[in-house]
Amino acid sequence: MSLLSHLARRDFLKLGAGAAVGLALPRPALASTEGKAKQVILVNLTGGLSHLDSLDMKPDAPAEVRGEFAPRQTALPGIQICEHLPLLAARMRHWALVRSLSHGENGHLPGTHRLLTGSTMPNQRQTDLDNVLSRRDWPCYAAGLNHLRPRKDGIPNGVVLPHALIEGPLTWPGQHAGFLGPSADPMLVAQDPSAPNFKMDAFALPDGTDPVRVEGRRGLLELLESTGTGDPAFRDHQRRAFELLNSGRVAGAFRLDREPIKVRDRYGRNQFGQSLLLARRLIESGVPIVQANMGIVQSWDTHVDNWGKLKTRLLPWLDQALAALVDELESFGRLGETLVVVSGEFGRTPKVSTLPGETIPGRDHWARVYSGLFAGGGVVGGRVIGKSDRSGTSPVTTSYTPFDIGATIYRALGVDPESEIRDPQNRPTRVCPGTPMDILFQNK
Repeated sequence: MSLLSHLARRDFLKLGAGAAVGLALPRPALASTEGKAKQVILVNLTGGLSHLDSLDMKPDAPAEVRGEFAPRQTALPGIQICEHLPLLAARMRHWALVRSLSHGENGHLPGTHRLLTGSTMPNQRQTDLDNVLSRRDWPCYAAGLNHLRPRKDGIPNGVVLPHALIEGPLTWPGQHAGFLGPSADPMLVAQDPSAPNFKMDAFALPDGTDPVRVEGRRGLLELLESTGTGDPAFRDHQRRAFELLNSGRVAGAFRLDREPIKVRDRYGRNQFGQSLLLARRLIESGVPIVQANMGIVQSWDTHVDNWGKLKTRLLPWLDQALAALVDELESFGRLGETLVVVSGEFGRTPKVSTLPGETIPGRDHWARVYSGLFAGGGVVGGRVIGKSDRSGTSPVTTSYTPFDIGATIYRALGVDPESEIRDPQNRPTRVCPGTPMDILFQNK
């Protein structure tokens, strides 16, 4: 198993060890559609960004709704966003801002499951402790892609960075392949790319081992496997490990030290910035989907000190990193083939509140309406889609769900969301129940 350390497998998979064992399911024929993107970067605002203090401000609402920030004019006439997002405001021509995202789940764990998988959590229970990561989860997008379109070139179908979503005894669901089993799990990068000593040891051969010796070991294993002995799942893990070790393209993507200093500075010398820089390098190496977690779980869960946290760290870090990402994708000619999705699991309550025992106010969970950003991959930028009411409480136009985001991600990658997979009861079902957000790609 040492060769599979790149998946942080012992840590990533034991989180769901108490749940149902992953099933070895037959792969159905892939129902394909022509996608406009070759890759997707999902920027996960874990905890839930306050739409009222960022992308859908209500400056004319009462003080208990509008909050402390002032709006600023964007490059789009008549469109305003938060004063603490100046770089995003200047680049709105690239972005479709959706202000009518909506669903009915206000809990972090099941809400995150919806965002990361495009589906409702199967067998959702009543408490968070019963809803942690398990093999009963629906597969994340990288896992769905890996199951429907497996590859054997050493390039993973998906990477999650810079850490798993874990807090105390709770591990957020929807982060891996769920009931599809460990063989479809995405690669997990469990290191901070902004750390001075950041590197991926998984791509370094053990001391005293050269590529020729590795190939010799691989040939010996294949000879032994030809007898049909051994665990098929473990043999598959071994095969993937060898493929990854031989893939110099992916290994090189993790060498952030090869980036010019000015580029690293442009993204921001923090976890947000360096995570999106690494995401850009990974999609350049051929990885089709990268999930970049912006912060630890609940970083954007601003029940307390909402405006202080947003102003001093969260919004400036995100603003700088997104600006650098879009600028570079455009300059490299990759924006048209890279769909960038920016969303949390929900928004925040319209009414400002103060938790018992606290003195600094914030906002609580609110899934009824919130905002997200979409760019690249054929998205028609420079516009706002959807609208919330005067207090940012509910959508007043067509709403879109996390399931629709999931269907959009699959469709962008050329996977029909109606492609068939088998659930734990071996029943045929579509990989994603949502409807692709075609409006993103229509110039109207």
